[in-house]
Amino acid sequence: MQRPTKPPPASAARRTPPIRRAAGWLGPVVVIAIVAVLAIIARPADKPAEPVTGAATGGSTGGGQAENPFAGLARRAPDDPLALGETDAPVVILEYADFQCPFCGRHARETEPKLIKDYVDKGLVRIEWRDLPYLGAESNDAAAAGRAAAAQGRFWEFHDAVYARDRRVNSGSLNGGALRDIARSIGLDLARFDTDRASAATRTAVRRDQQEATSMGITGTPAFIVGDTPIVGAQPYEAFKQAIDRQVGAR
Repeated sequence: MQRPTKPPPASAARRTPPIRRAAGWLGPVVVIAIVAVLAIIARPADKPAEPVTGAATGGSTGGGQAENPFAGLARRAPDDPLALGETDAPVVILEYADFQCPFCGRHARETEPKLIKDYVDKGLVRIEWRDLPYLGAESNDAAAAGRAAAAQGRFWEFHDAVYARDRRVNSGSLNGGALRDIARSIGLDLARFDTDRASAATRTAVRRDQQEATSMGITGTPAFIVGDTPIVGAQPYEAFKQAIDRQVGAR
């Protein structure tokens, strides 16, 4: 599958998460369910959590179709280098992650490749990355470096290189020198890489993702919204498969 090569516009408008709008049109039971989901998401993901499925899908429109309260979060920008998959894929997975998070690394190595093979490559799923660097200085620096790699069309190569092995948090394994080594290993223009990762536009883009996450109560990683289904922690492939198949089959 060909990965995108153009960066998204730095000034792309941030969508307002629909969670804050949901209370106006969802029934009280659904609102309570969403609050319960977000309370679980808010817990830092220092260990894998139980999958949360279907809790936020109880609202319906007149035809009995369940509405997706998370639909407005998917950007679906055609040339987004932080996304994999077709822009019109039936299901979008929003992935909130930290490059220092060991459970994010587990997901990247064990689960995501299967999702790409079985769903992304077949046009059924689109994965959109969101930065949530909450583990310290090296998390923030790595998020900025990922954006700089994206500016050269190499975000997913950077992603794979960082997550290729576990790293101790704030141990120096993702300090400035280490990030340059990773950039060099994937063939980036280092001068441009250094300029882009230090830019105000890059830092603003990272903060925009953080604000989106915290506006919904997400403070730990990894956290996913699989179409209309929140999944928290480095859950096994089957948890994602169940959520995806239910939504693809309903179309």
